[in-house]
Amino acid sequence: MSSVNLKNVRRERRRLSTRAHLRRTSNRPRLSVFRSVQHITAQVIDDAKGHTVASVTTTAKALRGELDGKSKTEQAKLIGRAIAQKALDAGVSTVVFDRGCYRFHGRIKALAEAAREAGLKF
Repeated sequence: MSSVNLKNVRRERRRLSTRAHLRRTSNRPRLSVFRSVQHITAQVIDDAKGHTVASVTTTAKALRGELDGKSKTEQAKLIGRAIAQKALDAGVSTVVFDRGCYRFHGRIKALAEAAREAGLKF
């Protein structure tokens, strides 16, 4: 197995392990985060119904003006506030934070803290 393939297999195993633990321990919707090199996406997903309640991404045209000229960590904070507002508008006040295969550090941590400050409980 090549080193790139092994890296992807390990990442997928971490992601599935985190998600399985969340499903076993909670029946609340989950705040799932995806991070790429340039962008970050957050979704509130209701696994019981199998649909997305709210989603926000840095590629959205509505947020493009606010995000210009900001660092990736500052962009993650704005996304955290926006996803919290959308979730609260949809009637979701408590969630489980699904960090996926990422460590709770940097942009992931900034997004989570901003969502908490905006009123989302987890």
